[in-house]
Amino acid sequence: MFNTDTEFHTGADLAVALLQTAQQLQQAGLNKGTSGNVSVRNATGFLITPSGVPVDALSATTMVQMGLDGIAETDKKPSSEWRFHRDILQQRPEVNAVVHTHSMFATTLACSHREIPAFHYMIAVAGGANIRCAPYALFGSQALSDAAIEALKARKACLLANHGVIALGKDLAEALSIAIEVENLAEQYWRALQLGTPYILSEVEMQAVFAQFKGYGSWADPLEI
Repeated sequence: MFNTDTEFHTGADLAVALLQTAQQLQQAGLNKGTSGNVSVRNATGFLITPSGVPVDALSATTMVQMGLDGIAETDKKPSSEWRFHRDILQQRPEVNAVVHTHSMFATTLACSHREIPAFHYMIAVAGGANIRCAPYALFGSQALSDAAIEALKARKACLLANHGVIALGKDLAEALSIAIEVENLAEQYWRALQLGTPYILSEVEMQAVFAQFKGYGSWADPLEI
């Protein structure tokens, strides 16, 4: 069941919000063409973007309704990554939206199997002192979903090796915001690596960040150091 403290609208409104989020991801340069996908929890499971449809061809009516049993509505094909969307929503009741991108800098780091450490205090937006990188698994597979679930433990974002990024939120706006911030951090980290080895904030320093973040917004609530 979805969180009672999150505002849910009608099915039509959620489909429009899902469309707008997909469009914003493209406008922000986080996804191009048919890459990436987005989902949002609703009363009967979740809505997810369809498979292989460019953002410019999407509409609210092309969004696919799925149950948490993995069954999609008739005559519609959900994103090939529906498994990790379904599994995240099943296992994380506080999460109501999932954003997946192939954003440039985060994916570059993921292709090197690099996590993003606490080189900058804003790493805390992802819920901990690092943004983990899940090991490689074939796209669309249950193995990929399992790897993502592990990397997302006590986190709101992770990288997927040789693939991309997942960001989670209590709603679409939060998931989008975290996806954008992860890409910003990935670019900063990539640039810092060009100068040498960045200084990594200590556990004590990150604990102070989380203490300072309290009250700044739910996106900054720490999950685990």
